[in-house]
Amino acid sequence: MKYSDQIALWLAELGYTHCFFVAGGNIMHLLESCSHTLTCIPVVHEVAAGIAAEYFNEVSASGRAMALVTAGPGMTNVVTAMAGAFLESRELLVIGGQVKVADLARGQVRQRGIQEIDGVSIAKSISVTSELVDRVLDRAEFVRLAESGSHGRKGPVFLEFPLDIQGVNVESDALNALPGTKTEDVFEPIPDTVLESVFELLRDSKRPVLLIGGGISRESAASLLEPLAKTGIPLMCTWNGIDRIPETHPMFMGRPNTWGQRGANIVMQQADLLIALGTRLGLQQSGFNWQQFIPVGKVVQVECDRAELEKGHPRVDLPICGDANLVLRRIAERTDLPAYSDWVAFGRSVRALIHPNDPQNKTGEGFVSPYDCVLRLSELCTPDDVVIPCSSGSANTVMQQTFQVKQGQRVFNNKSLASMGYGLSGAIGAALAAKGQRTILVEGDGGFTQNLQELGTVAANKLNMKIFLFDDDGYASIRMTQKNYFGGRYVGCDIATGLGIPKWELLFPAYSIPVMRLGPGFESDPAFLRAFNQPGAHAFLVHIDPNQTYFPKISSRVTASGSMESNPLHRMTPDLDDETARKVFRYLPA
Repeated sequence: MKYSDQIALWLAELGYTHCFFVAGGNIMHLLESCSHTLTCIPVVHEVAAGIAAEYFNEVSASGRAMALVTAGPGMTNVVTAMAGAFLESRELLVIGGQVKVADLARGQVRQRGIQEIDGVSIAKSISVTSELVDRVLDRAEFVRLAESGSHGRKGPVFLEFPLDIQGVNVESDALNALPGTKTEDVFEPIPDTVLESVFELLRDSKRPVLLIGGGISRESAASLLEPLAKTGIPLMCTWNGIDRIPETHPMFMGRPNTWGQRGANIVMQQADLLIALGTRLGLQQSGFNWQQFIPVGKVVQVECDRAELEKGHPRVDLPICGDANLVLRRIAERTDLPAYSDWVAFGRSVRALIHPNDPQNKTGEGFVSPYDCVLRLSELCTPDDVVIPCSSGSANTVMQQTFQVKQGQRVFNNKSLASMGYGLSGAIGAALAAKGQRTILVEGDGGFTQNLQELGTVAANKLNMKIFLFDDDGYASIRMTQKNYFGGRYVGCDIATGLGIPKWELLFPAYSIPVMRLGPGFESDPAFLRAFNQPGAHAFLVHIDPNQTYFPKISSRVTASGSMESNPLHRMTPDLDDETARKVFRYLPA
């Protein structure tokens, strides 16, 4: 058979069901072969192929997706998607085409073959494996490479196949003599003595918090909700773990982060013990002022990558390299922990005092408050919905601070790279994996503009997608930065300063997608409710004040040397009034 036919069969045996692609000459054999064994979804731009595949794999209960890109510009276009998956430790297989073996430059000249670029070198720093397949691999070799990013700390795999290797005739029986098996997760073992140290810290603690990161699987979290409630330990989620604990769980205390919920930041910062499970504790999580992270307590971090434990920030008192799911399960099984009822009551009182929409936020007359919009959207969403916040900007921040997750919902984005333009492509992958379940996208108009061409993919696949577009004439977060730090010297941040934003009421109908503009009180509008609840794609333009304020936030100042200095997580702007501060900062030194 043709080698590309064999590759397609191997992919199907590994559980791949979908392929996102942009057709190109240097993948013609692979594309034709995959079209017989996989569902192949054409997208308009290769970056959408990579993002859609990543998000598909986050949602799918059965089946996997990969991206297929041609040589040269096809490969360079998918780099952003690979970088995002690499930083978020998510599985993403990208198969790339390449010129014939005889036409490879191999570093001797800049280019020999048509459209040739050294994709392997470009991908190397943002992938677990990046390899030129310039010979026929047997099944065992192919499976080893293709699956190298699906276990341990996950990440992208880039395999580049020259055109003549794709099309060569091979003997299938010989290539399948060694079966090759999918590698299961293998973590460093955690000694019982180390686990006992964690339990001892919990027994001695008065104010513990469990911080649940994306390294905790959704399956583990769902199976442990009831026993975790019985431990009486407050639970918090990182942004990558946003859908692991529902809002209504009795021990849920919010989502702390540099751009997180003020109440959660305040409670977490007063813990005398933080056990961080499946989170790398990057600067978004600890705050840029990481020296004041958990200022009155000890930090235990359980992480599968030893390099993250040894990076030097924030301070970690007990680093544990291994499977965070195991540690969470062992904690949930404990029946000898003390009662933390006073601490839980304090956490609940802080959350009750501090509303996600800070009272000092200003929304102009006739506009929709983004915070109120997200709260109303939370109420309208069902447990079966897949919810995709965009990955950067004010729309992302408001969603992370305000959205109330229901048990069963899938909610996620790609916030480490924090690239604009991720939302629509990601929602496409999620919607296809959800098999008709409603997928809800919330994105700002500036970010949406960067990949709006994929509306054609939404329409072509008749996706059940509801698009909430925060329409505020451009880049709200950039506008705020230029106002706060540069005295309102606005440069390329909105329509008034030269940014090209479409007329949305004209754009969506061009793709046969109905569009509706929302104003205050939209949640009770019968026309909106009909559109929101009926199948199919629909766009909703949320009329956001271009001068909308976004509080609370961590403030920074420019020092005399030109560097930035940030407040710790619990000192968000604006300051709390004195009476509220006295109530919520009970365990912090004056």
